[in-house]
Amino acid sequence: MIYLGYQASADALDPVRAMARTMAGALPELAPGAIETGDDRGSILRAFWAACQIFAGVGLSHRRPNFDIHTVRIGGRAYPIEEAAVLCTPFSTLLHFRKPLRSLQPKVLLVAPMSGHFATLLRATVRTLLPEHDVYLTDWHNARDVPVNQGRFGLDEYVEHLIAFMEELGPAHVIAVCQPCVQVLTAVAAMAEKRHPAQPRSMTLMAGPIDTRINPGKVNELARSQTMEWFERNLIDTVPLRYRGARRKVYPGFIQLMAFMAMNLERHINAHGDLFASLAKGDWKKAEQIKAFYDEYLSVSDLPAEFYLETVRTVFQEHALPLGRMSFKGKPIDLKSIRRTALLTIEGEKDDICPVGQTVAAHDLLTGLRPYMKRHHLQPGAGHYGVFSGKRWEGQVYPLVREFVRAND
Repeated sequence: MIYLGYQASADALDPVRAMARTMAGALPELAPGAIETGDDRGSILRAFWAACQIFAGVGLSHRRPNFDIHTVRIGGRAYPIEEAAVLCTPFSTLLHFRKPLRSLQPKVLLVAPMSGHFATLLRATVRTLLPEHDVYLTDWHNARDVPVNQGRFGLDEYVEHLIAFMEELGPAHVIAVCQPCVQVLTAVAAMAEKRHPAQPRSMTLMAGPIDTRINPGKVNELARSQTMEWFERNLIDTVPLRYRGARRKVYPGFIQLMAFMAMNLERHINAHGDLFASLAKGDWKKAEQIKAFYDEYLSVSDLPAEFYLETVRTVFQEHALPLGRMSFKGKPIDLKSIRRTALLTIEGEKDDICPVGQTVAAHDLLTGLRPYMKRHHLQPGAGHYGVFSGKRWEGQVYPLVREFVRAND
């Protein structure tokens, strides 16, 4: 009933949002130049126009936004970027940001989190990597659009996808952001045990929950405070009949979004206050920056119920990976078998989703890897998103990632 209630309220608000959208578009035509002027009349109209703009944009989107990466500058020249689907399954697409110089650059598989948002959350990460790397991305599909006859998708299926993608690339470099750090470690260990020729040359784990017993945050406390029966009863629902994935059990993306927003509610309220003030004052640049962030942030994707519940149980309650109990297809995973894949871990000093200490824990688990093949970086001043997006990522974190990939290519 969670999903039906959400859908009913969204449907009820759609006409009102449409009216606000229409009014926001009509005002500049009804009063030419008034929105842009600084007189009293313009200020009043801008305030009303700003309110319409904000109300029209408060709804959630369930469609993946566009990456909007069309060119990349390399050596002072602009080269075209083409998005190409290399492998497709019902649950994911291996997306290649193809450019003319790709054969001269290290191949990188960027593993996006399946955590309630789309892979476009890593748009800034992709854009920064592109000039010097041949970039591939795991573009996870919205579970509510996957027909139920396509079967289940749990942790094993996630790891299977990663192995298939790495096989497609051959020996390359893998970068995992947040939640998939656990699955990447599992996939690399499974390949290492079989001495798979496509084992990645390096793996970079960024702000991931390798050992959530260390310095637990609010996310960890919630996961440990309830039973699995509580999670299944209160957070899992069935996709309504109007969608392609009708009757599929999912963890709705809007629930995950509300949980994230509740962690920093005051910040989000202030951001929308800043958006209104910027629009009302005519500060278009600042307004566009805030709006662009929330257009992305309010685009949500449902998770398959099996994947969500198995992640809560295995990663946050049983701590299977650090305790040596992680398995893949019923077979225990031996992390000591990883000997050829270099490791870089990155954490943000102010990360409240994956706190300091949880990612660097991977170093103690990979006892088969020689010390000179391991590196760690703690980024001062960075929160969770600052590790892979923004000025700190571009100016301080990325140069370390670039040199690490080069050193192991």
